[in-house]
Amino acid sequence: MLLIQNIRLSRILRNTWHVDLIMIASCTAAYFVREYLIAHHFSIPSIIPTVLGTAIAFFIGFNNNQAYDRWWEARKIWGALVNDSRSFARALINYVDEDEESVKRMICRHIAFLYALKASLRGTVDEIYTKYLSEADLKEIKKHNNAHNAILNIQSRDLQKLSKANAIDGFRFIEINEMLTRFSDSMGMSERIKNTIFPTTYTYLTKVFIWLFVVTFTLVISQDAGPAAIFLGWLIGFVFVSTQINGMSLVNPFENNSAGVPLNQITRTIEINLLQMLEEDEIPEPVKPINDEYIL
Repeated sequence: MLLIQNIRLSRILRNTWHVDLIMIASCTAAYFVREYLIAHHFSIPSIIPTVLGTAIAFFIGFNNNQAYDRWWEARKIWGALVNDSRSFARALINYVDEDEESVKRMICRHIAFLYALKASLRGTVDEIYTKYLSEADLKEIKKHNNAHNAILNIQSRDLQKLSKANAIDGFRFIEINEMLTRFSDSMGMSERIKNTIFPTTYTYLTKVFIWLFVVTFTLVISQDAGPAAIFLGWLIGFVFVSTQINGMSLVNPFENNSAGVPLNQITRTIEINLLQMLEEDEIPEPVKPINDEYIL
């Protein structure tokens, strides 16, 4: 997630330089085609790039709006996980009677759940969660394809054991079990965003229309601007392409990049909070921003 208010132009160019080169080549080709092939035969009406530019602006706006909705929904889901995690740990610590070992085990297992979910969403191999699990838990989890779902199943079973041992009363059992249900809901919503592909035609057609606009704009403006039409065509195209790339960077909010939801920071924050609630001595450091620009 980006932390700074103003993005450096060099950073934008690093993300778009390959597209910029293709646009410059396209504008150059369009200029020479107009200059040496069609200049003496007919002129292209200026209404064509005008209409195309207006249509593309609406299309990019729609795509970016939908992309931000995906990102914001993902951020709200993990914000809820922060709140529910703290409430879950607080309830276990204060509501469970005379079974501190089970309380600690369930809270540590919840930290493992978060790390396992994060690794799954980002498609990475992250074994951090294993240090918060017992050998028995690890053995059982290996039987499942979905490690974080298996962890929730173990949590539910241990909560049932606490209820049967009268370590927790019925009302508080229902309250804590409801939190496990919310964890499952958040897990499912995150997986839905992860597994639902943004419609390919949206991005593909937007790219095609932008190239068509850049070429026709260069053809039209070269009638008056001459060789400067190459630069002007690239400049206008750069605005559209940069705006489109900015929106598409939010389409997959769980990716490990500067525009994604900062899962590393959120997970570490919950881990620190829960370990401090357990009064542990070894507390990890918070995740620090990279180059003071963004945090993962």
